[in-house]
Amino acid sequence: MKKDRSKELAAFERVLDIMDRLREECPWDRKQTFESLRPQTIEETYELSDALMNNDLQEVSKELGDLLLHVVFYAKMGSEQGKFDITDVMDRMCNKLIYRHPHVFGTTEVSDAEQVVRNWEQLKTAEKDGNKRVLSGVPESMPAIIKAYRMQDKARAVGFDWTEKEQVWDKVKEEIAEFEAEITALGKQKEVIGEEKYKHLAENELGDLLFSIINAARLYDLNPDTALESTCKKFRRRFTYLEEKTIRAGRNLKDMTLEQMDEIWNEAKSLEK
Repeated sequence: MKKDRSKELAAFERVLDIMDRLREECPWDRKQTFESLRPQTIEETYELSDALMNNDLQEVSKELGDLLLHVVFYAKMGSEQGKFDITDVMDRMCNKLIYRHPHVFGTTEVSDAEQVVRNWEQLKTAEKDGNKRVLSGVPESMPAIIKAYRMQDKARAVGFDWTEKEQVWDKVKEEIAEFEAEITALGKQKEVIGEEKYKHLAENELGDLLFSIINAARLYDLNPDTALESTCKKFRRRFTYLEEKTIRAGRNLKDMTLEQMDEIWNEAKSLEK
């Protein structure tokens, strides 16, 4: 039985009507352009990410609304320029979903989610929208950790990957050794080659090491961005405890030894258990 979507359609129509009125009557909304709205869209995306990381579903609902507003806003501006409207946005999305899910909307058979991903990437590469390279769908402006993960994942979808995931550890160890050796060698040449070249060469080796660790995370089905975000939160929580306890004691972190700070740090760790 087909689901009754009358309430959903009415709610979406209300959003569109409100946007029409805002563009006509609100000076701020009227002056916005694709360029001026872009930074706010990025900010809203990160706010949604925070809510998801915190598993705050009420906040997720709120932030999804803010992001939906931006989708409708861009579509409204597109329609004003005669380039596209919200119907085009949704039709293109629906057509893409149907095309890339032949196992749902067609006769293709798949055995598992991995095969779905492989089929998706092959279909995406075959599309005639200029997106004909495996990695071309990964945005250049994407944060580097997520970008590395997505590039590796897309390469895997066309067979460019380790045959056994355990093989990645040899690569990680190799990159650690190369980074350590390069840092030591460059340190001895720093005065000769100069600071700029030193940083360039050292960062190249560090990038290779980080890329290999991200690769290991992917192979073990771990998201490196989520993992690092969790560690950042943990560090913030423990360091804030250290700082606040020090202030309450009338002391200054700069006047404390590392051993004294470690004692309070370990106290913060024990409280988490």
